[in-house]
Amino acid sequence: MTKILFVCTGNTCRSPMAEAILKSKSLPGVEVKSAGVFAANGSEASAHTKSVLEEHGIPLQHQSSSMSEELIDWATYILTMTAGHKNTVLSMFPDTEGKTFTLKEFAGAGGDIIDPYGGPVEIYRNTFKDLTEAIEQILDRVKRPD
Repeated sequence: MTKILFVCTGNTCRSPMAEAILKSKSLPGVEVKSAGVFAANGSEASAHTKSVLEEHGIPLQHQSSSMSEELIDWATYILTMTAGHKNTVLSMFPDTEGKTFTLKEFAGAGGDIIDPYGGPVEIYRNTFKDLTEAIEQILDRVKRPD
């Protein structure tokens, strides 16, 4: 079983979107969750996150979660949206070295996933496109058995 934890800041935009995209692939042997490095527990995903996912027919059931020892221990891979998130995870949980990567780094690319928070829906669509492309690049890697 491969367990992917997507991480962003507040767990209301990028990481729940990434979680929903990967879950929509229905990969056997792959579990997906998301969390935020500075998230409040129990918030809904942003309205634009929901609407962009709906445009693509991707369901979303989401309540935000903050990073926790339990989630960290659960995860096979921790995939962050930015290098800053990766550094925060590593400073909070030093034992995650070797299983914490930025999503684009894990996909064999560079750069960060842009934060659409507070922007117009078009920025969320761009983030969705960026996430979808990166997730397509990691599918073979996450499908491999442990």
